[in-house]
Amino acid sequence: MTDQGTTVLDVALEAARRAGVALREGLAGALAIEYKGAQGNDPVTEVDRRSEAIIAETIRATFPGHRLLSEEGTTGGDDPDWRWIVDPLDGTINYAHGLPFSCISIAVEQRGETVVGVVYNPLSEEMFCARLGEGATLNGRPIKVSSTVELRRALLSAAHGTWQANGRRFNRAATLGHVAQGLRDLGSAALELCFVACGRLDGMAGATLNAWDVAAGALIVREAGGQITDANGDPVAVDGRHFVVSNGRLHGAILARLHDDSAPVPPKAEEATKTAEETHSGALAAPTTNLSDQATAPPGAQS
Repeated sequence: MTDQGTTVLDVALEAARRAGVALREGLAGALAIEYKGAQGNDPVTEVDRRSEAIIAETIRATFPGHRLLSEEGTTGGDDPDWRWIVDPLDGTINYAHGLPFSCISIAVEQRGETVVGVVYNPLSEEMFCARLGEGATLNGRPIKVSSTVELRRALLSAAHGTWQANGRRFNRAATLGHVAQGLRDLGSAALELCFVACGRLDGMAGATLNAWDVAAGALIVREAGGQITDANGDPVAVDGRHFVVSNGRLHGAILARLHDDSAPVPPKAEEATKTAEETHSGALAAPTTNLSDQATAPPGAQS
């Protein structure tokens, strides 16, 4: 990363703090909530848009040519080397209900590689950040993943429901809930990634996520010593859709459980339920081996 990386981190931190003020102020009054998505149940508030505008303005004040990808549609810039990936309010459902578990997520790519990640929860005043090759911090203090080595002692995060791709169906909650010490669905992928990074969670299985949900958190996890792959244990890009995250020590066991408890989807049913999101990911292939709880992980899954 060039020397410009230091300035990029400074701007990302400033943008997160400024947007954080908008998030705190937004909870002081009644929220106007709209709904988007194919099923019309994905909420968006005026605070999402206000936060995004603040972040975009802050970035463009210093880097007017940098490209921008943001959840609520703000784009711009033509610099081929630099791209900012922004979620102005991750955990909108939590936020809309006054549950203080939501955040701002800002990642910066240089030539396709994430070099800066910032995740800020202004409601708890926790700022997670990382620079490529320099470790991860929480409010300026270094953080590391947990040392948990057994699933029965692990606290994991996973959404309920099935995860389907390439002819296999994975039920994360049913699969992992009975073998872990505890399973939580917390409602903010970016914060859950950071909770793995600082050892509050030992692992996470996430699906149908977008680049803005995971780009910053993925770097923070890796810089804290953790691991993130697809469900086959293979490397996954930030614009993938299905992720398995862990402290590294548990990665093989989590992957093994996901594979062992997956089931083939009848071809007709698969065709009927295949979504555009799953078509986009193309990430999950059918397992080729029967993996036990503490078995060696699929190729690419070792830390």
